[in-house]
Amino acid sequence: MDTRNIYDITLVGGGPTSLFAAFYAGMRKAKTKIIESLPQLGGQLAMLYPEKKIYDIPGFPEIKALDLIQNLIKQNNKFDHTICLEEEVLYLEQEKDAIIRLETLQGVHYSRAVIITAGNGSFQPRRLELAGAKNCEGISVHYHIMDPALFKNQNVIICGGGDSAIDWALMLESVAKSVQLVHRRPQFRGHEHSVELLRQSKVEILTPFIIDSISHDQGKLTNVGLRNVQTETKKDLTADHLIVNYGFTSSIGTMNEWGLDIQKKAIMVNSDMSTNIPGVFAAGDICTYEGKVKLLASGFGEAPTAVNNAMRYIDPEARLQPMHSTSVFNQKS
Repeated sequence: MDTRNIYDITLVGGGPTSLFAAFYAGMRKAKTKIIESLPQLGGQLAMLYPEKKIYDIPGFPEIKALDLIQNLIKQNNKFDHTICLEEEVLYLEQEKDAIIRLETLQGVHYSRAVIITAGNGSFQPRRLELAGAKNCEGISVHYHIMDPALFKNQNVIICGGGDSAIDWALMLESVAKSVQLVHRRPQFRGHEHSVELLRQSKVEILTPFIIDSISHDQGKLTNVGLRNVQTETKKDLTADHLIVNYGFTSSIGTMNEWGLDIQKKAIMVNSDMSTNIPGVFAAGDICTYEGKVKLLASGFGEAPTAVNNAMRYIDPEARLQPMHSTSVFNQKS
């Protein structure tokens, strides 16, 4: 008896392309799983640019990145998909019975077909390399904002000088009791309009400083030490939360070892989004082909192509063209 819990389609990555692919997999009644290395769905849009407006999504003159992700998640709530967060797929191999085995540090997953929708690869924050920082992670030291309500009426320090740090500061200004933004340079790297809004806000800007030390009591901050990079003078702050935005690193990691045809850090695919490994497909920024244009809209188009061809791979008698969504959901109502 086969005791493996085998899924029809497993999506490697949890960004916007993955979420739309999961929706189409649900329409095809596929048993679906998403494996995401980050602690939340949404990929770079949710982690780096939650407050940025996007202007090239069909049907939306403009939409905030976080709103787009929330809409995609809501769209998937129609289906009972399995979501595995904070798991990075380290190994992929097709077994003798054609079932694909995926391994993470947390366990083993089995699937009849896999769609890689990993964007630019595994995505991890650059962490605060100070004594005590690790003890505070998830309690008072954060590398992303999952729920702004956590910071309601709290004293918050944000460090960083790019778009994300500025967006977070502006977002929390109306939520937190106080917001202080620490950056090592007087100049910010963010969009000019965002920097202008920052300077007009109530956010206290502290430059040119870096975080030099932290003290904590069982993970709760008691002191944040700053150092002026020009004068070497030091300054102590008290805060309830420290949000670190030193950027993120992305890497395709062990994908190089899976046997995929990878060129310039992208997976080569055919017109049906299939890779050189049977049963493995790819969509979104992680894949490439002649004439590829890297846009969100491109990923949204590639996602249903990958899903429908994955379903045909699983069952050669299956329809390649799905029913229209109106027909599918009218049947359910």
